[in-house]
Amino acid sequence: MQVKVQAESGKMDVNQAKQEHLLALKVMRLTKPTLFTNMPVTCEDRDLPGDLFSKLMREDPSTVKGAETLMLGEMLTLPQNFGNIFLGETFSSYISVHNDSNQIVKDILVKADLQTSSQRLNLSASNSAVAELKPECCIDDVIHHEVKEIGTHILVCAVSYTTQMGEKMYFRKFFKFQVLKPLDVKTKFYNAETDEVFLEAQIQNITTSPMFMEKVSLEPSIMYSVMELNTVSTGEEGVSTFGKMSYLQPMDTRQYLYCLKPKPEFAEKAGVIKGVTVIGKLDIVWKTNLGERGRLQTSQLQRMAPGYGDVRLSLEQIPDTVNLEEPFDITCKITNCSSERTMDMVLEMCNTNSIHWCGVSGRQLGKLNPSSSLSLTLKLLSSVQGLQSISGLRLTDTFLKRTYEYDDIAQVCVVCSHLNPDS
Repeated sequence: MQVKVQAESGKMDVNQAKQEHLLALKVMRLTKPTLFTNMPVTCEDRDLPGDLFSKLMREDPSTVKGAETLMLGEMLTLPQNFGNIFLGETFSSYISVHNDSNQIVKDILVKADLQTSSQRLNLSASNSAVAELKPECCIDDVIHHEVKEIGTHILVCAVSYTTQMGEKMYFRKFFKFQVLKPLDVKTKFYNAETDEVFLEAQIQNITTSPMFMEKVSLEPSIMYSVMELNTVSTGEEGVSTFGKMSYLQPMDTRQYLYCLKPKPEFAEKAGVIKGVTVIGKLDIVWKTNLGERGRLQTSQLQRMAPGYGDVRLSLEQIPDTVNLEEPFDITCKITNCSSERTMDMVLEMCNTNSIHWCGVSGRQLGKLNPSSSLSLTLKLLSSVQGLQSISGLRLTDTFLKRTYEYDDIAQVCVVCSHLNPDS
């Protein structure tokens, strides 16, 4: 359902004011009505008015029968002003050209353009002229435009026609309005050691009315697949972390979380993934008064690419809890992040005060081609209880005589064997 609202007073050209025109132009915005609200006035029966207020509210046609004290009524209210237009909404307008004279007007052409800060758009449904317009008749048109820019917009309506005397006439009107920003979107990126990227999106409703958040999704770039982390699994179906009623009150903020993983065809190309900064874009759809729909898409979100250097060491498998002075295994992944140079690697394992490596230190790992990886299982033990940091790995490139040091690569909880419930 849409109703008409008279637009702001349009400004006319200077030449237009010098003579009276045979045609009249009216431009009205099409918008949704609102639910009527009243202010209930009540008192106790022992007060002086008695049941007078209750009787008046029962007779009021705008109140809900049986619930007269509720502010919300059953009637609709026509908008009293032009209202606010927000980015992502659809601007609709009704344009009417009426022949106020007693003459037949010929070759009427009505044109509607929307001028923004960056472009001028033609919104007219038809660019062909109407052959004639009889007295007291009108030409009607409805235009629609999805608003994609904030700031000042000017609707320019131009009318040209020919009188019975063959004189060509022309006039136009300007209707200025502001497009406001409905949402404030902030993003944060977290780069995991496993090449996963976590995106936190904070969305705030900066309008004066509540919104129903219909959809907030992330469209990933071609190299990533995305998993939403905004539901809690309860049986077969997931329940939204925001509850069943997905409403965002004015000035309220929600946080959405997404996990992006490299697609298998790109996961092994370390040099490619390392330099990827474009992650994807957010697609946000909401509804406001009586189902008025709005949609926003952010520009491509970009992260700061992590700096791994020429060689990257990451952990693929490590136990959470281990027994004191008992060997355990970890699986490391060594990646040559260089896109041009082959490396010949040597692994050294240096003991610390609490961590002791088992095996031969200084062994040759062989040649590692550009953007390729090598998985390696290492054995070690801890001589100290508590949360211990795994350190002491050294990789040396024999070609350049360059050593890469890796300390604090992970942490493991060390307990006595009789305290470990898994023993």
